[in-house]
Amino acid sequence: MQDICMQEIKKKIVMQAIAKTVKRLRGTKSQFMLGTEYDIPSSVISDIERAVKDPQLTTLFKLSNAFGMSISNFMKELEKDLPKKFSVGDD
Repeated sequence: MQDICMQEIKKKIVMQAIAKTVKRLRGTKSQFMLGTEYDIPSSVISDIERAVKDPQLTTLFKLSNAFGMSISNFMKELEKDLPKKFSVGDD
C-alpha cells in the first residue's frame, strides 16, 4: 500500500514538472495556437499544464517538435523542473 502511494506521489511530481516545462517553453503562444499548429487538442495541452493529465509519449514527441527540439532535449528541459536526484524507481 505504501509503495502504491509513493508511486502516485512520484507520478504527480513528474506531471507537475511536465506542466511547468510546457508552460515555460510555450511562452506567450496560446494553447489553442500551439495545438492547432501541431495537431494537439488545446484541451490536452490545458490538462497537461494543470498537471491533471499524464501525457502519452506521442504527445510529448509532438510537443518537443512544437518547441523545435528533439525528445531528448525536451527531457533535459523537463529534468530542470524535477527535484535534484529524482527517480521514479524504488530507492
